[in-house]
Amino acid sequence: MQLGIHLPHIGRKAGPDAIRRAAEQAEALGFDDVWVSEHIIVPKDAPYPPSPYFYDPVLTLTWAAAFTTRVRLGTSVLVLPMRHPLPLAKELATLQNLSEGRLILGAGVGWLKPEFAALGVPFEERGRRLDEGLAMMRAVWTQDPVTFKAKYIAAEIEGLTMQPQPVSPIPLWIGGSSEPALARTVRIADGWHGSGLTPEKAAPLIKRLRGDRPDDDFTISIRWHWDGKDAGVLRAHVDAFAAVGVQHLLVGPVNRDVDDWDGVIEGVGRLIR
Repeated sequence: MQLGIHLPHIGRKAGPDAIRRAAEQAEALGFDDVWVSEHIIVPKDAPYPPSPYFYDPVLTLTWAAAFTTRVRLGTSVLVLPMRHPLPLAKELATLQNLSEGRLILGAGVGWLKPEFAALGVPFEERGRRLDEGLAMMRAVWTQDPVTFKAKYIAAEIEGLTMQPQPVSPIPLWIGGSSEPALARTVRIADGWHGSGLTPEKAAPLIKRLRGDRPDDDFTISIRWHWDGKDAGVLRAHVDAFAAVGVQHLLVGPVNRDVDDWDGVIEGVGRLIR
């Protein structure tokens, strides 16, 4: 089982020192990767997300990359339909190159309708915009010059160039367990990144995905939350997820305060040592 940890870039105590310390600790303990999530703007006093305090995910990973040399850097997940693909493609290619090829792009459609409205993005088109945006980014990452015909995203790309291109392909893991998300995963992704699922609920989805994507380099990943207290609960869940075919587990804290984050990192780290 590969193990990753969520960086403390969310919540009132998040900050550069906490992010740096967690990234360095994850690398020292032998974690495979460190991860971030995304919200750009949220309704005030909304019950979820529990905190509106989010450092930008791409910049957070760039900060973490500066203090590490080995751990991979993942997004869990970027809400791609909210962003224009071209500046995002430039940012991600830059991060891939500065980190010497350590980026994993976890991507999803999003769910918070007021956030889309604030950004002027049609909520009902988010699935189509995700597909088109991913195709556009892959085009500018691999073609030079590039021509791309866009239907949903405002872009006129005819014989243009975007440099530098990524030093190596950026793996794409699709988040979500809806029918469109699973179909998209099978069709275009290098992995699946589920969230909020028990091993029992994940099992039939994993069986279905493995049936459609039996290739060895297709990764099954789950994001799971632990309170950092009962190591037996952690060990049991790691074993149960592995038994149903999960290859990668991202562990985040139940409560987003620094103490909880430290406990989670140290507790999962003991499984590695």
